[in-house]
Amino acid sequence: MQLAHKKQKEVVHKRSPGEWVFDAVVLTICLLIFLSIVYPLYFVVIASISNSTLVSTGQVTIFPKDISFFGYTEIFKDQRIWTGYGNTILYTVLGTAVNLLFTLPAAYVLSRHEFRARRFIMFAFVVTLFFGGGLIPTYLLMKDLNMLNTIWVFILPFSVNVYNLIIARSFFESSIPKELYEAAAMDGCSHFRYFGSVVLPLSKAIVSVIGLYYLVAHWNDFFTGLIYIRSNDLQPLQIVLRDILLSNQVFSQGAGAGGASGGYAQQYADQVKYGVIIVSTLPILLVYPFLQKYFDKGVMIGSVKG
Repeated sequence: MQLAHKKQKEVVHKRSPGEWVFDAVVLTICLLIFLSIVYPLYFVVIASISNSTLVSTGQVTIFPKDISFFGYTEIFKDQRIWTGYGNTILYTVLGTAVNLLFTLPAAYVLSRHEFRARRFIMFAFVVTLFFGGGLIPTYLLMKDLNMLNTIWVFILPFSVNVYNLIIARSFFESSIPKELYEAAAMDGCSHFRYFGSVVLPLSKAIVSVIGLYYLVAHWNDFFTGLIYIRSNDLQPLQIVLRDILLSNQVFSQGAGAGGASGGYAQQYADQVKYGVIIVSTLPILLVYPFLQKYFDKGVMIGSVKG
């Protein structure tokens, strides 16, 4: 009996040549996809510390050459960088908190079938995905609301993203059992307490995913500062980095003394350019690993029911 069971086990685990070929092909494709994603990031890193001439002539491919940190030194010597970092962190943290404060309760209310107006309100939200007032009417609205040149223009006008609202509403509808509210209501629990004490603790995955979406959007927000902000003290990091790139570009093209006053040495032009990319993306890259487990789970949660 034991010998027969052993032979049967060996037969079950024996793989055919076709399966080995299939696995090898899948592994190769995955490796190529991985390299196509990782290498551009790696190249930006090595190019930011390599000689610009060697980078532009294609001599820097795998390892950095003629290593110098001049680009980072010049970037961080600019006091505007620290002001921009502080502003962007403030806008990102406060903006994400406001986004979640408005989006999650709205999604919960719209997920309740006993709320009769939910279809009409959801339709009104969805309409904004297809139609907008345009730049000039929006600018005039911000002006009438006295939000121009204030931090609130980064936060209040974009309190709810309809796409994120739909994701959260679908999660609440499909993944939170209706019986939970029925049991809580029998104990005298109100919707407010049920939402705060039951729904949110069970929704860590979707809260993390939506929070990451909002956080990245606020961190990368360039257009708002460009259109609505005039004070240098309120400019976000993305606008500051654009100004550094423009001044560097002017000087690298030979603008004379006028360009030299705001630019950097021509031989380090690419170091500054690639360094700016690293400075702007590194904080998000550092945050993502801590949310990855929720991100992987939350994107597809509620889509497949067992």
